[in-house]
Amino acid sequence: MLTLTNINASYGDVQILRDLSLTAHAGETLCLLGRNGAGKTTTLKTIMGLVRAQSGSVMLDDEELTALPAHEIPKRGIGYVPQGRRLFAEMTVAENLEIGLMTRGRDKAVRERMLDLFPVLRERYRQISGTLSGGEQQMLAMARALCLEPRVLLLDEPTEGLQPSMIALIRDVVVNLKQTDVATILVEQRVDAVLSIADRVVFIENGQSREEADARTLRANPDMVRRYVGVA
Repeated sequence: MLTLTNINASYGDVQILRDLSLTAHAGETLCLLGRNGAGKTTTLKTIMGLVRAQSGSVMLDDEELTALPAHEIPKRGIGYVPQGRRLFAEMTVAENLEIGLMTRGRDKAVRERMLDLFPVLRERYRQISGTLSGGEQQMLAMARALCLEPRVLLLDEPTEGLQPSMIALIRDVVVNLKQTDVATILVEQRVDAVLSIADRVVFIENGQSREEADARTLRANPDMVRRYVGVA
């Protein structure tokens, strides 16, 4: 279980997160919804130590992560697929996957599972990752994160700019992660996609976690979505 308690975080003098709290349980898909600039991406970056929390606590089960350097967070079992993918563009698909495997000392059996999960990566295995299509790069970014065999997976706008077949594949991967007790925290602007796979939704506004709701409730009554996101 990943727990954030009263997190405050800033970029320079500009405070972004204000006493933000949330919890993601094993086997759960938790979606963060809110308008642009609400603090959703900053929440993920703070979990990963890329933005330093000024106060508050980030706990993974019984371990405090808040003060750890950013390079230690993946070693604890938190995978991160940032917006824009952030692959090593000059490296091959194979080399990007190897970096994921090395992070937590995983072996070729894990790599083979990733290649089975995303068969196109097996076809592109020796290809430079910067020459892949957008959808293929997104699959590689997810595969690299999953090579950690993470306990928690953070996804920031994973379907942005992708064609429907790629979006469907990513949604299937997220749904299947529930069976392996991975907690997934998903930031996504496509409300229809979010509500179809989420267990719970936390609404973030002005850097605060304002409300949370069961996704099934929101599908039946989208008033809260309209209030915090502006769309149904």
